[in-house]
Amino acid sequence: MMSKFLISIIGPTAIGKTSLSIKLAQFYKTEIISADSRQFYKEMQIGTAAPTKNELSQAKHHFIHHKSIKDDYNVGSFEKDALQLLETLFEKHNVVIMVGGSGLYIDSVTKGLDNFPEVDASIRKQLNTELKLKGLSTLQQKLKVLDEVSYNTIAIDNPHRVIRALEICIGTGQPYSSFLNKSKKDHRKFKTITIGLTAERETIYNRINERVDLMFKEGLLHETESLKEYKHLNALNTVGYKELFNYFDEEYDLDFAISEIKKNTRRFAKRQTTWFKKDDTIKWFDYQYKLEEIIDYINKKTQLEA
Repeated sequence: MMSKFLISIIGPTAIGKTSLSIKLAQFYKTEIISADSRQFYKEMQIGTAAPTKNELSQAKHHFIHHKSIKDDYNVGSFEKDALQLLETLFEKHNVVIMVGGSGLYIDSVTKGLDNFPEVDASIRKQLNTELKLKGLSTLQQKLKVLDEVSYNTIAIDNPHRVIRALEICIGTGQPYSSFLNKSKKDHRKFKTITIGLTAERETIYNRINERVDLMFKEGLLHETESLKEYKHLNALNTVGYKELFNYFDEEYDLDFAISEIKKNTRRFAKRQTTWFKKDDTIKWFDYQYKLEEIIDYINKKTQLEA
C-alpha cells in the first residue's frame, strides 16, 4: 500500500504560509487542513488573517470558521477531529496539506499530545484566584522561576497556558517542560514532511506591520467592537483583539493600541520561531522561495510521481 504523507507548512505569522499551502494543494490536487487555533472561530475573521473568500475558493479548506467563540474547543478536541478527518482524506489523496502557526496544534496532529500526570484540581483553582487578585504578570514570574524553558516557549500572554504549565510544575514538583516530547499516545498512520518558511527578522517585522495596517483598512476596529461583550472568552484573549478592548475601555488611545498590536505580534512571531527551531526535521526555505524547489524536495521525500 502506498504511504500517505501530510505536508505541514509552518513558520512565523505573516510569512506567506497560506499562499504556499494553496499552491501545493493545487499542484497535488488535494485539500488543506488549518492548524491555526484562532482561525477556527467564525466571528474572528479579520484579526486572525484567515484565508480570504478568494483564497478559500482556490482549494478546499477544513477547520476555517467551523466553530464559534462560545464553543468549548481545545487542542485535544482538534487532535481528535483532525485525525478523524485525515483518515477520510487519505482514502482519496496520497498527500494532504496542513498549514498554521500554532505549534501545539500542529504537534498534536503530527506527533500526538504529551501525557501529563494528574494533579490536584485545587491547584488550578488557587492559580485562577491568584490571576484575578494579582494579575498575569505575577504568574508569569512564578513560571519563570519554576520552569524557564516553558516561560520562554509557551504563549506567555495566554493565562490558560501559563496556569496549565504552573499547575504541572506545582503539582508534580517537576518542570512542565520535562514532560514534553516523552511518550505519545498514538502512532501516526501517515508520514509528515514539514516545510518551514523563514526570513530575516527585519523582513518578518516589516511584513507584520504591513499586515496590521491592512487589517485596520479591512475593518478590524469594527469587528472587535462587535465582540466587546465576549472579551472574557479565551478565544478573544488574542493579539489584535485584546489591545483594542483596552482602547474601547479607554485604557489606550488608538495609536497606542495599534503600536501594541504590532509589538505583541512581533513577540508572538519570536515565540513561534523559538518553538519551531526545536524541530530539526523541518526543511527551511526562504519566504521568496521557488515553488519548483519545494515541490522537488517533497517529491524526493515522498518518492511520489506528481
